[in-house]
Amino acid sequence: MSIDVNNESGREIDERAILDIARYALARMRIHPLSELSVIAVDTDAMEQLHRQWMDLPGPTDVMSFPMDELRPPSKDGDEPPQGLLGDIVLCPDVAEKQGADAPTKHSMDEELQMLTVHGVLHLLGYDHETPGERTEMFGLQAAIVDGWRAERGLEGPSPAPTTT
Repeated sequence: MSIDVNNESGREIDERAILDIARYALARMRIHPLSELSVIAVDTDAMEQLHRQWMDLPGPTDVMSFPMDELRPPSKDGDEPPQGLLGDIVLCPDVAEKQGADAPTKHSMDEELQMLTVHGVLHLLGYDHETPGERTEMFGLQAAIVDGWRAERGLEGPSPAPTTT
């Protein structure tokens, strides 16, 4: 799996954990190991600009996903995993830090960024949360992936509750 993590945010973030959880999520979703993904952390000004440009919404947001080849997980075991360019995930550590601090299960900026990375991966794979059913499916899968990753690393407690909208 070719995953690039670029930190342009001016903040210190755990780039290794972001890379690791992205790789774990893609493996769990059975995406071909030769696929490519880019994760970029940006400051609030850059995120606000992207949010306005692509979503026509004010202010910075936590995560945005920009799919390329529109890969989807194989529909059943034994199907050939898709291979290609997944696209870009853009994270905003400043927003992640605030969301983690404001969440009912207070958690760190890095824990929030890990969850947001999985959220971004799922969006790149075609998952969404516009309807209640989609939301239940996507956030359930997101929690299962983050919890599985945390359990494999011996990290205590369940994943943070979803704070992204």
